[in-house]
Amino acid sequence: MSQPIVAVSTDTRHFENYTWHAAPQQYLEAAITGADVIPLLVPSFGDRLDLDAVLDRVDGVLLTGSKSNVDPALYGGDASEANGPYDTARDSTTLPMIRKAIARGIPLLAICRGIQELNVALGGTLATEIQERDGSMDHRAPVSDNQDERFAIRQVVTIAPDSCLAGIFGAGEIMVNSVHRQAVDRLGSRLQVEALAPDGTVEAVSVKDARGFAVGVQWHPEYWVKSDSESQKIFRAFGEAARAYARTRNVLPQAAE
Repeated sequence: MSQPIVAVSTDTRHFENYTWHAAPQQYLEAAITGADVIPLLVPSFGDRLDLDAVLDRVDGVLLTGSKSNVDPALYGGDASEANGPYDTARDSTTLPMIRKAIARGIPLLAICRGIQELNVALGGTLATEIQERDGSMDHRAPVSDNQDERFAIRQVVTIAPDSCLAGIFGAGEIMVNSVHRQAVDRLGSRLQVEALAPDGTVEAVSVKDARGFAVGVQWHPEYWVKSDSESQKIFRAFGEAARAYARTRNVLPQAAE
């Protein structure tokens, strides 16, 4: 069987007098190396794209992390300079793509900003600047020009028993590199919590009624996928789900959103 093709979200960036639609190389490397799939970048053109046509041709969806945050207007919040930057072009593409992928049973792995998009797409809300909450850990990366230091594996999360991730990691504690300043607040009605930080911050979710693999993690398994066994496990599971979907994609009827 040929390698599965996985749709990858893109950020819009403005430099060199151009607008770019791009994804960090770490996610693309992790898709190739860790999941053994072919990453296909989906430009962030919102409703100008026929997302059903895109999803007809792929076997998975990978949502990347980003410096930008989901526009608070999408979950009843207020935008602010401190909470930015925002990328509304990405929001207008990823949120409908998430809902359509889940409806079709297409495997979905949502990382960092991706878990936040997943929660908002399914009716949840986000807490911003969580390091300012009473009793909250500071989940931000340390100030450093060294990316290995910024994304070091330093935080414990607890995997819920009998969860999707327990089938991948086993229940109990694992060490991760969770780097973020906002997080899931009110959980989307179709989501269940898969993992928590010591301060109670939601670190992973899954879609309860999904027809296939549909998981979001707040940490960054893409960064150490070549050397960290836990990071490898989640990308391997995603790749296996994409291959399983690819075997049935041309024989099962697809459900539109």
